[in-house]
Amino acid sequence: MRWAVLYARSRSAPSAFGGLLLAVAGLWAVAGTAWTPVLTTLACVSGVSIAAIGLSGQDPALDRTAALPWPVRRLAHLLLIGVVATGALLVAQRLGQSAVDPWAVGWAGVGFLGLAGIAATAAGGQFGWTLPLLWWVAAFLVPDTDGSGFARVLGWPLRVPQDRVSTWTAIALGAVGVVAYALRGTRR
Repeated sequence: MRWAVLYARSRSAPSAFGGLLLAVAGLWAVAGTAWTPVLTTLACVSGVSIAAIGLSGQDPALDRTAALPWPVRRLAHLLLIGVVATGALLVAQRLGQSAVDPWAVGWAGVGFLGLAGIAATAAGGQFGWTLPLLWWVAAFLVPDTDGSGFARVLGWPLRVPQDRVSTWTAIALGAVGVVAYALRGTRR
């Protein structure tokens, strides 16, 4: 159990958890009882992005000397981020009167988690927050009325789960990001 505490501290998990809760609570205060898909996905991307900052340690050489296999730890770490971020959002929504479909929260969490894994693998763990946040901003700027394939893929966070293309985009991003991060780790 001691290794788990040390691992959590080396990945800034306590401060990330506090920031995640603060972001969700702040958006809950803004949303009140009227959760919309925009606020829901903003809360989800905020939670994942804040926690994704800790996807790498301070010393890559030290990380390579661990006795336990890293792919298992990295997979558990990334999945725990997704569970905590989406769980906090679902709890906050239950405090209001109008909640967004839990499947939409889940698919948004899967997609943003995959984007965080891709960003951490490609650019380094400290940049794990960039790709989910940039994709959310791009999705926010894509008009809902545009039914082209490109708009449906780019705008998946705000269309899930109504649109099959958007749903499969979230699943594909989630799978690629989680597998890439678990197997490869962060950029050195």
